[in-house]
Amino acid sequence: MIPHQWASPCGNQCTNKYAALTKIPWRVFCKKGCDSDGETWEECLEDCDQMCYKDPVLKDQQWSAYIDRSPGAAGYSEECFHACVSGCGYKFEVKAEEVDKVCPNRKPKPKPRKPKPQPVHPIDQPGDMLGTSA
Repeated sequence: MIPHQWASPCGNQCTNKYAALTKIPWRVFCKKGCDSDGETWEECLEDCDQMCYKDPVLKDQQWSAYIDRSPGAAGYSEECFHACVSGCGYKFEVKAEEVDKVCPNRKPKPKPRKPKPQPVHPIDQPGDMLGTSA
């Protein structure tokens, strides 16, 4: 394990922000923002977008997105993106207010619409029932 004083200040900020055990994946993506090859804030954000969202590997073959290296479900990708952006913010000393305003460069997937419940009509009307008395 690397002693605390040798870790990068950016990485330390990610560790502090995502300290809970349940937030370890987000800490990793935050540190990937710190380690981005982007030389500007904008380039770092592009790196986060590419890392956290699935694009089909083969053009016009939507199924090929599943062989990409990004994290998975849309909600997970969004969390990845925000964690990565936090790392970029730490790296380029961008104010937290500006970091919090950044949105992914992706359109959100439409949520599936549930069909409206249809009224239930009785199969037999009360007057149509046969009597059981003789």
